[in-house]
Amino acid sequence: MNLSMNLQVRQSQSLTMTPQLLQSIRLLQFHHVELLAFLQREADANPLLELVAPAEAAPPLPPSAEPAVAAADPVPLSGWQDDGPAFRDGAGVEGERHPDAADRLLDVRGTGSAAPGPDAGSWEDRIGEEAPSLHAHALAEIAEVFARGEERRLAELWFADLDASGFLHADLDLPSDLLPLLVRLQDEAEPAGLFARSLPDCLAIQLRRRDRFDPVMATVVANLPLLAKRDFAALSRLTGESEADLLDILGEIRRLDPRPGSAFALGAPAVVVPDAVVTREAGAPNGWRVSLNPEAFPRLRVHLERGGAAGAEERTFLAQCRQSAGWLQRSLEGRARTILKVADEIVRQQSAFLSRGGGHLKPMTLMDVAAAVGMHESTISRVTAGKYLATPRGTMEMKAFFSAAIAASDGGDAHSAESVKLRIRALIATEGAGGVLSDDDIAARLKEEGIDLARRTVAKYREALGIASSVQRRREMKARRLAG
Repeated sequence: MNLSMNLQVRQSQSLTMTPQLLQSIRLLQFHHVELLAFLQREADANPLLELVAPAEAAPPLPPSAEPAVAAADPVPLSGWQDDGPAFRDGAGVEGERHPDAADRLLDVRGTGSAAPGPDAGSWEDRIGEEAPSLHAHALAEIAEVFARGEERRLAELWFADLDASGFLHADLDLPSDLLPLLVRLQDEAEPAGLFARSLPDCLAIQLRRRDRFDPVMATVVANLPLLAKRDFAALSRLTGESEADLLDILGEIRRLDPRPGSAFALGAPAVVVPDAVVTREAGAPNGWRVSLNPEAFPRLRVHLERGGAAGAEERTFLAQCRQSAGWLQRSLEGRARTILKVADEIVRQQSAFLSRGGGHLKPMTLMDVAAAVGMHESTISRVTAGKYLATPRGTMEMKAFFSAAIAASDGGDAHSAESVKLRIRALIATEGAGGVLSDDDIAARLKEEGIDLARRTVAKYREALGIASSVQRRREMKARRLAG
């Protein structure tokens, strides 16, 4: 084998991203809190930069926009309600988007909210009105129950293991010699059920305090999945009680609190600061005006007067700082323009939804918006990730406006997946004396309306909405008739 070394000249092209381009891309994908932290680090490292508070950076929004900008909880699109009576009523649709059996059993509903009304005040004021911290309340209860320092010290190790429901984490390794302390804390702490290890444990604690935890109730609590499915035949075999008695037990259990910690804030309240505000305006295209929210766009102030350094090394350093500050300011301006451009296009394409509700959400993909604004799909993905729009229908993440297209069976306009979900919700909400609709029945009804959907897709959308199967809904309907 002949091995040799030689030199070759070759021409090639490659795309090299400059540090400035990389910085612009990073800024695009930052949400408000990440951007604020990044700019603070830049201001700390660059003596010519000063981070300007939002109130100083730009004038306040017009009064008509202020209520929408006050921090509202983001509302998942599937949870919005249309303007029709079937959606407002919500009959037969219980639980959160992905409820477990206990949620359906205890009729726990989601708590998503839309933007606050005109009297809601600023988001800073709302923080002070939040519920007290769950951990602070737990520490106070521990101090109330245990007077001795050693017992209190041991019990205080548990408060950080509470989840949002007020339960201790199931995988908490608890030594057997500490069990008596935990039982005492569970028996005396308020609200009843705090520091429980599970939902059955929580319900049992509350029933004991009411002196209602007899063997029959203990059997029912130990078999909550059967109760959630309204399988009274199986429960009757286990307890020896009649169906009427089991209905009374169900009513008693539903009056308990399945999440005693939910009355308290788990930690610092999460506040969503919308990046743009959508308001009605008669002269604007499609009747909607999109403007940036000054609170979501922190600004930098450059102090050029600090550049009078004597030494060559200092002058070089300050020149680099001025150059870096200029790049950063231009990147921030570009980020703001891009977000506004994308938000404006989203509102243009979804103006029917903003005017008339969830049933009018159009199919829209990243590619659709990218083609309309002349950008790449990856840029649209970065812009919309973690960014929010404040609209008259609530504060929503930009990503929520994107939805896959479902072909129309009659060759007409395609339907968005979200609007189809809302239609499925409406059909199920109309169930009554006529019986319960199976997934096949729903698919047939949708086909009559021009929506071609397979039965398995109907089942997937129904489960995503947190709606039980037709078998379970039929059992619940029967239970209500017997109870009423």
